[in-house]
Amino acid sequence: MARVNTVRGPVDAAELGAVLMHEHLFLLSSPAGRAHPERIPDEGRRVGDAVDRLRRLKERGIDTLVDLTVAGAGRYLPRVQAVAARVDLHIIAAAGLFVLDRLPPPLETHRDPTRALVETFIGEIRVGIGGTGVKAAVLKCATGRRGVTPAVERVLRATARAQLATGAPICTHTHAASRNGLDQLRIFAEEGVDPARVVIGHSGDTADLGYLEKLMETGAYIGMDRFGIDPVLGFERRVDTVARLCRMGYAAKMVLSHDASCYNDAFPEARAAEVPNWHYFHLPDDVVPALRARGVGQGQIRAMLVENPRAILAGGVRRPERHDPEFSCSQEEER
Repeated sequence: MARVNTVRGPVDAAELGAVLMHEHLFLLSSPAGRAHPERIPDEGRRVGDAVDRLRRLKERGIDTLVDLTVAGAGRYLPRVQAVAARVDLHIIAAAGLFVLDRLPPPLETHRDPTRALVETFIGEIRVGIGGTGVKAAVLKCATGRRGVTPAVERVLRATARAQLATGAPICTHTHAASRNGLDQLRIFAEEGVDPARVVIGHSGDTADLGYLEKLMETGAYIGMDRFGIDPVLGFERRVDTVARLCRMGYAAKMVLSHDASCYNDAFPEARAAEVPNWHYFHLPDDVVPALRARGVGQGQIRAMLVENPRAILAGGVRRPERHDPEFSCSQEEER
């Protein structure tokens, strides 16, 4: 089977097990954090806390976490390496640039910023990130409320070209209410990217089944990956949406996650009470049992947590028939 790069080195794709496809370890979105990602307050305690959380996550049956923190969001690989060295759980790093409006100053004045981005992204996948030797296994880009600004379009097109050069999948950030996952897929298609190599992230922030079907019918995967951010969309609606899509035959085109982190400098711990379920354990502890209670079978859950991520990360393409029994079994059938 194909090998997949992790922070500790390549592993056989079969070893990935159950995967959370859209998470973060240390997220720095403040101006100071982006400028100096190597500095966080009380770093030793933060690293120890991340180690403890990942060990507890492993005990709950999750084997791999995809850390989609890239440049522009406080990525600092030595800190992630320090965590990875102490846990029996695979951490996958991402190449890319998080931009929602304008390019950072060095790129704004570059004579060919798109080409510079492509070369950087390819280097992070083929050579490693920032001299650490850690090779990224996935590409990350974003579109926010402002939509496809000129800078965002440059990053999207650069990400697409790096995907074509390396084969690495693309996992995105979107503003689901604006339905701008469709804009991303249009630009990727113009660049020649196979939609089956794309995960349109934060799709779980909406219950608009028509929009979600449009995304998946292109061949793309969707990330139902913000479980726990209940103020945006509540728990019941998020779970109901996934269950309904499973009944419609789409379990083979979804992945599950939280978009959570161990440390987020823009979200102080004092505010944690506002989102009590926004953590790595929400899926295994609450979401999966709720899905099963709604008739989602074990085969479908395995598809979303194991088989789909493996195909995405290993470069395979899953195109099961919409009514393949493996992906349409009910809870009763699983018994």
